[in-house]
Amino acid sequence: MKSFYIETFGCQMNAHDSEKVVGTLLERGYEQVEEPAGADLVLYNTCSIRDKAEQKVFSRLQQFKKESKGKVFGVLGCVAQQEGERIFERAPHVSLVCGSASYTRLPELLVQIERGDRRVTGLSLDTEETFETPLTRRDNPHRAYITIIEGCDKSCAYCVVPFTRGPERSRTGASIIEEARQLASMGYTEIQLLGQNVNSYLDPSPEGWNLARLLREIARVPGLRRVRFTTSHPRDFGRDIIEAIDENPVLCNHVHLPVQSGADSVLARMQRLYTRSDYMRRIDWMKNSPRQIAITTDIIVGFPGETEDDFKQTLALLDEVEYDSLFSFKYSKRPNTPALALDEHLSEDEKGARLTILQEKQRAIQIRRNADLVGRTEEAMIEGFNKATGQWIGRTAQNRTLNFTLPDGLPVPAPGRYMPVLVTRAGANSLAGEAVRTA
Repeated sequence: MKSFYIETFGCQMNAHDSEKVVGTLLERGYEQVEEPAGADLVLYNTCSIRDKAEQKVFSRLQQFKKESKGKVFGVLGCVAQQEGERIFERAPHVSLVCGSASYTRLPELLVQIERGDRRVTGLSLDTEETFETPLTRRDNPHRAYITIIEGCDKSCAYCVVPFTRGPERSRTGASIIEEARQLASMGYTEIQLLGQNVNSYLDPSPEGWNLARLLREIARVPGLRRVRFTTSHPRDFGRDIIEAIDENPVLCNHVHLPVQSGADSVLARMQRLYTRSDYMRRIDWMKNSPRQIAITTDIIVGFPGETEDDFKQTLALLDEVEYDSLFSFKYSKRPNTPALALDEHLSEDEKGARLTILQEKQRAIQIRRNADLVGRTEEAMIEGFNKATGQWIGRTAQNRTLNFTLPDGLPVPAPGRYMPVLVTRAGANSLAGEAVRTA
């Protein structure tokens, strides 16, 4: 059992967790393969935030049930934590079920499997550890993730994270800075700090840094050009975070601040712990920043009891804030969440109709917002080249995709380089332009 395949579902946290799992397996002598058919160990790192997540995982497991002879199957991540040993009943060919809080025990669990155990679990949430290791295998040679806090202590009525990721555990500031220095010395120029509630970060060492202090310290690491962080909860979002961004050009002028709803009544039922007025105070801090901070968000439509007026208040919030982009979802029932006990669940048709209206309004806002950037020069970090369009693919500090061409005579750039680009066109989801000659 020396080759493995891993498939990742879900968010950036899951993607980074998979990087850590891969690094751990490679260090143990495993070889990574690109297809499950060629693997001795097949792992699915799962997400349970949205509806049908479990179905997707079990569907993938079912596809390989007939080919399971001689293979070991493992389910990792949030669905593993949520479903636990029930996975063995639904998919008897699975041998490993492991939640993210137990990833530090992965080598030990693999030893149990190697000696013949057929049902091995790592499901305890009773831990102070965060799963960080120098064995992490980075998938991108220029941009890297760093987990600074695991878990969440909030109790949002719709969210499974407290049940699948456990309580908040912050890493020491010194360990984070050291990892950032190592990454910069390896040539990484952009890092993204990750956490389910990243702005509740609190250094457990005597230094006691909060997120704003950590951001200021990371911005001083030589070699770093861009630092991002996600995801934030408005309740813990302090003005000092914006002050840190204002003071440090290395900190990207982009904040993702999920609002979920524009109606106080819905926010109360969601147990979000803030009001629309509280949220807008934080938006005002960003709107008044000299750095022109891009603001993005998450919105759930059709939460139980959401009236037509509640929904209109959310639409009005879009007009008031003018988000640069948003992720929008229909409310879906998740196991173990307080929202299951609420009355007045909306029909799928009504939720779908509201989602369409919301997305159409946001699309129009994005077209206007992006059009305002035409004629400006933006710095783009090059991510690759699109042969079909003949354009280079870049990303701005505000996290916008910027596709561009090169003027005659300009050297062909390499991924990871930064180039000034004149924005000449704009659409709803991206910008287009031409690289600018520099002296």
